[in-house]
Amino acid sequence: MSEAESTQQLILDTAGRIFADHCDKQLLDKAEQGELAQALWAQIAENGFNHLGTADSGTDVVDMFAFIQLCGNHAVPLPIAETLLVNNWCGAGDGLYSIGEVADGKIVNVPWGRVAQKVVGVRRDDHTVVVVEDPKVVEQGSNLAGEPRDVIALPADAEQLQIAVDPYAQLAVARCNQIAGSVLKMLDLGVQYSTERIQFGRSLSKFQAIQHSLAVVAAEAAAAKRAADAAADSLQGDRFIFDVAASKARVGEAATVVEEQIHQVHGAMGFTHEHQLHHYSRRAWAWRDEYGNEFYWQTVLGTHMAALGADNVWSFIATRG
Repeated sequence: MSEAESTQQLILDTAGRIFADHCDKQLLDKAEQGELAQALWAQIAENGFNHLGTADSGTDVVDMFAFIQLCGNHAVPLPIAETLLVNNWCGAGDGLYSIGEVADGKIVNVPWGRVAQKVVGVRRDDHTVVVVEDPKVVEQGSNLAGEPRDVIALPADAEQLQIAVDPYAQLAVARCNQIAGSVLKMLDLGVQYSTERIQFGRSLSKFQAIQHSLAVVAAEAAAAKRAADAAADSLQGDRFIFDVAASKARVGEAATVVEEQIHQVHGAMGFTHEHQLHHYSRRAWAWRDEYGNEFYWQTVLGTHMAALGADNVWSFIATRG
């Protein structure tokens, strides 16, 4: 294992222990009621995880996205992906930050905008972002998973900042990794439930139909993780947008299949609020549509490939760069 790989594994092992101690069903239920996980955030900041990928952190963006994937695996109820990206774009700070989309003179769909100390607004196909210090909440809302999604006022004199790598696409990579982490968690829950649940004198895992469903889920989870990792690896490449397009579309498709299959494995139990499965499946559903759904990114990729012409499509598919 290389030094870089060892560093990343140390980060993930340490963060994993913190998340395992904090991210239980009780915490996630409270977060859906709008309660900020202060103790969890304090642990993240104390260990410097909020600075991953920044210039002076000794880590890179691959480490950052691996951490974001782990956050998805534990359904971390904080705008941690947004905070990390803001610190990478605007310079490292110690606050809790967030990001939303600029629309109709406001910044919309801002995760935990009500507690954010800084909010960045992005637009599709635009490398210029707006930075709002001490943001003012216009409207509070939530997504399908119960995660806060607020509307923030956009001052006319808000600072504008140019980002080298498409910020909208970087957010899509973050969602790719969060979904991949969630999908892997759903696989673990399905395996655990099918092993423990006894039906007709034997565990569910002994039934061929359940084995088939879990095999499908395992294949889709592996594809989602590979796609998410590939998107993160491509950040500095010339084909970044197209790699993101392929990855976000593939991860979204995997989430659809996994959610369907894993809820069937759990039967009626998986649809109850008392079971933890919904905290992951609803997040994957919500994240799938944020920063471009499958149709949006398939259109981006398909339009580019159509413009290449028939003689150039294969070389585009079969080569890197």
